Amino acid sequence: MTATDAPTSDPVSEPPQAAATEETAPAVRAPTRGDGKSSQVVSFRLGEEEYGVDIMTVQEIILFGCITQVPEVPEHVLGVINLRGNVIPILNLRRRFGMQDKPADDATRIVVMNLKGRTVGVVVDGVSEVLRLTEEEVSPTPQSLTSAGKDYVTGLARRKERLLILLDMARLLGNSELGEINQVSKGDS
Repeated sequence: MTATDAPTSDPVSEPPQAAATEETAPAVRAPTRGDGKSSQVVSFRLGEEEYGVDIMTVQEIILFGCITQVPEVPEHVLGVINLRGNVIPILNLRRRFGMQDKPADDATRIVVMNLKGRTVGVVVDGVSEVLRLTEEEVSPTPQSLTSAGKDYVTGLARRKERLLILLDMARLLGNSELGEINQVSKGDS
């Protein structure tokens, strides 16, 4: 595979109805009303932890492929890919969370997301499934989290023995970082 080839889609793990715009991509939040609302999240793994992001932010899930490195970018920016004619910056969430790198394997995926009008891909250890979470399954962010974690962890979801950490990816990356990433995809680094 050359640096300009796009990774192929993985139809088995691609979530249904996963396109979003800035207006239709609310963050997953612990519901505060007793109206019985539910939300859908795409769950993925990093190490032993399982995370969830609002399905409306996910554009598609693709196989891990060749990533073209870009000089002078933050450590967690792996580079860019050409996805059907669009240059997409790729981030390593393990590095962003301060975790040790892990070589890509058959389960490694890139989750392509629309965040505040910008398209980015994030490398994850594996995509689990699309889950519908009810109000009862979502707890607010614990007060004991550090101030940085409180900004992007929107809640915790309990599913039997599983615990999902719900993330707001746009907040995790922040406006300034999304701007830098946008410059990477345009080649202005």
